Amino acid sequence: MNIDDAKLKEILLRENYATVNDIKKVQEDARLKSISFTDSLFDNNLITKDLLGQAIAESFQIPYADLNSNQPSSGQVLKIPEDVAKKYHAVIFSEEKKSMVVATDNPENAELLPELKKIFKGTKISIAYSLTDDIIAGFVHYQKPLETRFSKIIESKGRVAPELLEEIFDDALVYRASDIHFEPRIDDIIVRFRVDGVLREAGRIPKEYYENVLNRIKVQSGLRIDEHLAAQDGSLQYKKENIVTDLRTSIVPTVEGEKVVLRILSAYVQGFSLHDIGLSSLHQQFLAEAVAKPFGMILVVGPTGSGKTTTLYTLLKLVNKPDVNITTIEDPVEYKMTGVNQIQTNVQTELTFAKGLRSIVRQDPDIILVGEIRDKETAEIAVNAALTGHLLYSTFHANDAATAVPRLLDMGMEPFLLASTLQIIVAQRLVRKICEQCKYSTSKTVKDFQSPQLKTAFEHLGVKSTTFYEGKKCQACSNTGYKGRTAIFEFIQITSKMQDLMLRSPSTRQIWELARQEGSKTLFEDGLEKVKAGVTTLEELLRVAAPPQE
Repeated sequence: MNIDDAKLKEILLRENYATVNDIKKVQEDARLKSISFTDSLFDNNLITKDLLGQAIAESFQIPYADLNSNQPSSGQVLKIPEDVAKKYHAVIFSEEKKSMVVATDNPENAELLPELKKIFKGTKISIAYSLTDDIIAGFVHYQKPLETRFSKIIESKGRVAPELLEEIFDDALVYRASDIHFEPRIDDIIVRFRVDGVLREAGRIPKEYYENVLNRIKVQSGLRIDEHLAAQDGSLQYKKENIVTDLRTSIVPTVEGEKVVLRILSAYVQGFSLHDIGLSSLHQQFLAEAVAKPFGMILVVGPTGSGKTTTLYTLLKLVNKPDVNITTIEDPVEYKMTGVNQIQTNVQTELTFAKGLRSIVRQDPDIILVGEIRDKETAEIAVNAALTGHLLYSTFHANDAATAVPRLLDMGMEPFLLASTLQIIVAQRLVRKICEQCKYSTSKTVKDFQSPQLKTAFEHLGVKSTTFYEGKKCQACSNTGYKGRTAIFEFIQITSKMQDLMLRSPSTRQIWELARQEGSKTLFEDGLEKVKAGVTTLEELLRVAAPPQE
């Protein structure tokens, strides 16, 4: 966004999007948290992203192009040559036979319109304003296949390994991958990206170049290049222009060679809200009440990669204030949050969850986040910390919310301690969202579904026919029909009745029966609401959650 803070403040005041007191509050918050003025605007819910774009557009006295909701097609993006589009941050927003609207984040650039008129002779061109991130998101359509770029790099006979890795890292960031896999095969190395929770092939590297690529990853990750038979873990940074991306490295030997997985870690938590991560109004209320209490334990459960840490950090944002001491211990630290003391476990120095947690308790914390409760020792210290006046957030591996209590009791937790500290248990899974670019509606009945599982799922809707939403599959979503993810949730509140039940070391079934009586819904039922709302599909919901057994 080519707008400095002083200009932005002036715009917000002039266009009546904020008052002088609002601006002062946001400035002070930005100073205390050492974050940007814009991030503080979002943190304080003073303005949404689209309203900010609208305000800036009004200041330029031109329309606002909402590229977030109305993403340009591949054809529209590619009409402007790549070098021009990236130089001027320009993309076609809409077009008719003899006219078009071009969105840019710098409408005052005097060179833009003449350049466009050279390309689109005889076309009436109007300029609209759009946010930088939304414009850059459209540049994904300029990406050529990785293998095409690999061939050019190899033909040039330059520094092959660094250039191959740069192309792979760039693509992973463009497609918002969470992991990069290098998988050795007999003849070549398959590179795969995990995007929105699903792996897909990105390209292949000839095997003769893999050793150099592997050694470069090892050197950058601080690992031994002469070790080929043992697993190694490390981390590296990828720097491009002013952006630094942290990656966690895992290397394991396979029969075909060493396999590498790079986890891309998020830089700073930005723009997360309880609504953004998929929580309903009722669930938001439950969590807001839980974090407002002075002590107790909030537990988020689910398998690896189900978004548990994101949910906990979204909660931390609600309580991250200058008068609160927040400390976390994690493996690894996946998000960085200004104003929060973050500790990473370290096997070499014997800094485990349990030892770190013991030290944190002596650091006068108000709120503690434990990345994961893995053993009895960590569980006991966590419960005692929650019992002695601290608010404690943690994650735990369990299939659903009701299973968490029996599992913790099996670990040796005292029922009366657990009952008096647990406030709320949240189970979650991630589902892919339907691509907004190619989303369409269709009416279906139970007869339109082939598989018995889909028929059963449809019957839970309790209707004969209904409107469903799907993605047609386009270039914007890499022909998957999905883009982005949201979460589905299952909540169990620890009421006085639930506390009494926990004292009797209940089974999972007994926990869930009481939770059901008190209004809890299953992961599947929460997901079904998102299917009805057109956020995801029935097929995607069934991929991660099963209908409740009658």
